Amino acid sequence: MLFYLIRHADPIYNPDSITDLGKRQAEAVAKRLALHGIDEIYSSPMIRAIQTAKPLSEIIKKPINIEDWTFECFDEFAITKEDGSRMFCMNLPGTEFLSDENYDMFHSWQSMDCLKTTKAEEGFKRITKAADEFFARLGYQREGRLYKITEPNDKKIALFCHGGFGSILLSYLLNIPPHIFWSSFDISHSGVCILRFKNFESGYTAPKCLVHSDLSHIYADNLPMRYNNLEYI
Repeated sequence: MLFYLIRHADPIYNPDSITDLGKRQAEAVAKRLALHGIDEIYSSPMIRAIQTAKPLSEIIKKPINIEDWTFECFDEFAITKEDGSRMFCMNLPGTEFLSDENYDMFHSWQSMDCLKTTKAEEGFKRITKAADEFFARLGYQREGRLYKITEPNDKKIALFCHGGFGSILLSYLLNIPPHIFWSSFDISHSGVCILRFKNFESGYTAPKCLVHSDLSHIYADNLPMRYNNLEYI
């Protein structure tokens, strides 16, 4: 099985939607994904994710299945700064997570000082529990750090979601402590991440990342090659 995680296109956060540029990005990623076929489409219930998934749904004539657990909950991962403003904890400078003190907190990352004012542990448990149920439905049952193959398949599954949520899910699937993942990886608007669940004869598999935040569709459609619409890459 190939699992495609796609971040929503260039957003308007209030009201929840995507920009005109985002619509063009959504059309571009739809053409890119339709080229090799997608068997099932899933999406966050948030409008910006659904609007990004819609062009693919229209091209391949498959419905968008809403997965409520994939919404992005700011309150779970928000840090309150000294000036009273709030930000996603995964947007802290990577140097915060890679300090000698914090880097080594592989299995107790949620206890580091910079996360004590958040509900990150609660949010992580919510997402990973639902993720286990989701992938079990797809034929891959989590056991420890591996997945038991209960229904081997070659399906291509697309999930349209969010940057913060995606960084948590990917860290879990790839067995990378969240704070290490947050310090080292990001996903641009409409970026495509591809994980392969290879059907080994042993009956177990471990997802492998083949592509992270791919923007080839942006290049192919002559759209601005900018990370999160901020800087050219």
